[in-house]
Amino acid sequence: MDDARQNDEALIQLVTHEQAEALGALYDRYGRLVYSLALHLLGDPSTAEEVVQDTFLRVWQKADTYRADQGKVSTWLSRIARNRAIDVLRQQGIRPEKHSVTWANVPVSATPHVDGPEEEVALALEQQRVRAAVSHLPEEQQQVLGLAYFRGLTQSQIAAQTKLPLGTVKTRIRLAMGKLRQVLSTTP
Repeated sequence: MDDARQNDEALIQLVTHEQAEALGALYDRYGRLVYSLALHLLGDPSTAEEVVQDTFLRVWQKADTYRADQGKVSTWLSRIARNRAIDVLRQQGIRPEKHSVTWANVPVSATPHVDGPEEEVALALEQQRVRAAVSHLPEEQQQVLGLAYFRGLTQSQIAAQTKLPLGTVKTRIRLAMGKLRQVLSTTP
């Protein structure tokens, strides 16, 4: 496990013990990532800022729900922010797909804080790996992943929108995630 991930997990542990400095460190490190994600989903800077506040409030309240075996802290934060942004859109009566992005235009700038050029290059290479892995998936698998991740649709909603059987949607998502997991775990 790399030092940055270990450091992030240590910060989460400190947050569970109500150490405000640890939350501040997480905010300094990932606030820009959360804001970029919220802004791209919502299209409104002030609402995106509210989502950032809500996200870090949730981290403060629910840090004990983070599970290191299920992903990095940055992934967990992104998921919280994405879900909160989708909740805001739904409260406003706006369909998330009108404001979301596709695989092709996911911003490279939506990156967490990095300490120096080495980490920035490593992060850019990781993003390239993920984009390359997704680009090798069949189009139908990319489509259902995009609808689930960027539009926040449930599998049932994806089935209704694409007019596919629910079992087909579930299979495509499962196959896509399995292929991505395999490719990303075997390539350096």
